[in-house]
Amino acid sequence: MKLFIPKDYKSVLDVNQTEQAIKLIKDFFQMNLSAELRLRRVTAPLFVKKGTGVNDDLNGIERPVSFPIKEMDDQIAEIVQSLAKWKRLALADLKIKSGYGIYTDMNAIRPDEELDNIHSLYVDQWDWERVITKEERSLDFLKKIVRKLYSILVRTEFHVCDNYPDIVPYLPEEITFIHSEELAEKYPSLTPLERETEAAKKYKAIFVIGIGGQLPNGEIHDGRAPDYDDWTTPTVNGYKGLNGDIILWNDVLNRAFEISSMGIRVDPDAMIKQLKIRGLEERKELMWHKKLLSSELPLTVGGGIGQSRLCMFFLRKAHIGEIQSSIWPTEMIDQCSTNGIQLL
Repeated sequence: MKLFIPKDYKSVLDVNQTEQAIKLIKDFFQMNLSAELRLRRVTAPLFVKKGTGVNDDLNGIERPVSFPIKEMDDQIAEIVQSLAKWKRLALADLKIKSGYGIYTDMNAIRPDEELDNIHSLYVDQWDWERVITKEERSLDFLKKIVRKLYSILVRTEFHVCDNYPDIVPYLPEEITFIHSEELAEKYPSLTPLERETEAAKKYKAIFVIGIGGQLPNGEIHDGRAPDYDDWTTPTVNGYKGLNGDIILWNDVLNRAFEISSMGIRVDPDAMIKQLKIRGLEERKELMWHKKLLSSELPLTVGGGIGQSRLCMFFLRKAHIGEIQSSIWPTEMIDQCSTNGIQLL
């Protein structure tokens, strides 16, 4: 069991205040997300058919929760692991124009998750996707979108502080961009997470570019599926990748804290290249992949923003279980209770 207990931890807000603050944060953030990126809210599925290529397979090793459908000859349905690919289908169906997009509440169950302060069996996030032009498939455009998202984070932190003065804001006004290859060059003896922690501690808010592709030392900074984010397209600085993570410095946990995974999505060329790298070229025969290869799906940028993590960060909580109701090992529950961490 991996559990970090902050020294002398005491929650700023009690349980009743926390429940109210969660709603305050979610209402404020999604309203600003919609306005800043010009996104319309849509309803999303909890499960999709197995074998269509629509479900996100994350790193390719996580088992999706599945079940047979009695009224459909026991066809297998899978609980979504994210909506990374489903959203492009929705954008095509809704005929959303370039410069506009959608967002939705995504709820998932990830039974293979290693449970700790920030990882739960239950995942809740805002999944968003926006249609872009061919010319916007660039690092400069990605940075523009990241800055827009980060401005919402800064705005939300001030809104929380305005309502709960004991919570003091500390996010910087600007986010710092750094490539995963730069981190590997600067901290060659550290693990990817340790590199993120060093950079986040220094800058307080960073966007790590290029996640999923192989680094010059042969390792991968972090896993990404080959068929949604583009992690192979070269950028102007000689590095590769049009995706990344927004990572904040978490004072309570004394570590880097990922709040969002996002990126410019694969076009047909990038997907074919990445499927080949991962030895998964047979996916080209799946329904979703055929649609992309035949240009039936729009070019997009998109990502996910963890709802519970967002609230956890802004309310200065030590455990995600102080924000969401989930299932935890008995030993973890006991240790949290002994150290003033009240799990919901």
